[in-house]
Amino acid sequence: MKRTYGAHRAGRQVAVLALGALIAIGAAAQDRIYKWKDAQGSVHYSDTPPPKGQAQVLRPDSRPAAAPALPYELARAAQNHPVTLYTTARCGACDQGRALLRSRGIPFAEKTVNTAEDQQQLHRMGGKDELPLLVVGRRQVTGFSGDAWNEALDSASYPRKTMLPPGYRTGTVEAAAPASLPAPPPRAPAPAAPDAAAAQAERQQPRQPPPKKTPPDFQF
Repeated sequence: MKRTYGAHRAGRQVAVLALGALIAIGAAAQDRIYKWKDAQGSVHYSDTPPPKGQAQVLRPDSRPAAAPALPYELARAAQNHPVTLYTTARCGACDQGRALLRSRGIPFAEKTVNTAEDQQQLHRMGGKDELPLLVVGRRQVTGFSGDAWNEALDSASYPRKTMLPPGYRTGTVEAAAPASLPAPPPRAPAPAAPDAAAAQAERQQPRQPPPKKTPPDFQF
């Protein structure tokens, strides 16, 4: 009986150890994060591998952190009067305007005007060729002026001192013109025009008279 009891006890210990190993394996599997791209090139993060293709296994703390939330006053101003800065390359005034927005802690997006398409997009929205251009909600301020820029931001209820939380990234840069659309399919070629010399020669050829009709022979 003692041997049987010892065998049952040892069996239970093995079962407990096996169950613990399964739980540890399951927990480790749940902690895995997979990074992979789909056919369109979009990056995905998930706790399950993709159905097809290869994925990079990341540590649980490798997932990109969500952007910290803005304080209520700043978030309300950014929602009601979003700020966009239009700049161009080698522009000292653009650098000054960018520095003012960052020193004041203004969440803004930056759009660059470097191509003819960017310039056309700037004109469509009512902007002029002079840069930088500050857009606060529906208000536009052309050229850099610290007083004018601060007054526009004050009118939109942006705080005077920075309230951005640590780690918040602002000033995302992209081209002013949207990405070009795919080219339309080529049209069918138009029918070729007739050769002018051939057409003139055809007009100059004499026309043959129609054949004369002979009356039928009648027998009496």
